[in-house]
Amino acid sequence: QVQLVESGGDLVQPGGSLRLSCAASISAFNTYSAGWYRQAPGKQRELVAQISSGGSKKNYIDSVKDRFTISRDNFKNTVSLQMNSLKPEDTAVYYCNIARGVVTYWGQGTQVTVSS
Repeated sequence: QVQLVESGGDLVQPGGSLRLSCAASISAFNTYSAGWYRQAPGKQRELVAQISSGGSKKNYIDSVKDRFTISRDNFKNTVSLQMNSLKPEDTAVYYCNIARGVVTYWGQGTQVTVSS
């Protein structure tokens, strides 16, 4: 039984901050890479940030660099996304993902809305 439980999505004003968290109920969490994706209405799901299994390597799309930070805690089986200086274009459903080889798991998604 594998489950990813997300939290932290909310309505926030432009310039505000949110921290998304994802708790994974899985063994050997430290062998999975992890990432955060987002999908806005009418658009394809896109990778926002990813982190290697050990946490040493991180990648971000250009639009969120220097604003978002991905992190993980392999003792608590969690992966987080700290989002600062939020913009209206960040509005989307955000999904947590973990993967190892061809195996991948998804969270249920959490809504982030950035609006005045």
